[in-house]
Amino acid sequence: MPMLFSLLAQFCIVAVCAVLLGAFGMQFLASELPCPLCILQRMGMMLCAAGPAWLLCRARKGAVDARDYAQCYGASILSAVLGGGIALRQICLHIAPGDPGYGEPMFGFHLYTWAFIIFVTVIAVSGVHLCFLPRSPERMPTGWSARASVGLLVLVVAANAVAVLFEEGFHLYLPDNPSGYRLIDDATREQKSSTSDEVP
Repeated sequence: MPMLFSLLAQFCIVAVCAVLLGAFGMQFLASELPCPLCILQRMGMMLCAAGPAWLLCRARKGAVDARDYAQCYGASILSAVLGGGIALRQICLHIAPGDPGYGEPMFGFHLYTWAFIIFVTVIAVSGVHLCFLPRSPERMPTGWSARASVGLLVLVVAANAVAVLFEEGFHLYLPDNPSGYRLIDDATREQKSSTSDEVP
């Protein structure tokens, strides 16, 4: 049973990371920049994956008990409720008849609709995990695959942080419909300005 719990935690992390990498693909390959609500949904997904990652890290220090499972998957459920609310907010913004929605649909749904489905799935899966809590502390295997899944999540979080920095730059707010990477645009604009000032 501990091995199954470990594999399920790893699967949850990898599945969420795969969704976030798919969002990266839409951003960089299809040139669909995420809006502020999209970025908040990505953060919600990262927090959902942080619950199982926290459990795997806790298991490396010793036996885990029902309280550890409850804390980790409870945090995932709360993150999914928050992210689902944000996704539902974006769905409602584009629910009027004739509204094309934000971005191109994928398999019939926009990314924020898929995000809502994923958050609901996270709540369901976490709830199922909580139904099978161990009765006593037990050692959970944390081999190379567990370390790799947590490492993947860390890389995805770091990549998202860098992408948001490039998109938002050093501005306080991100536009509702971003059209470019403001950090690069600001640097280019500053360079052009300094070049024009040097011209006699």
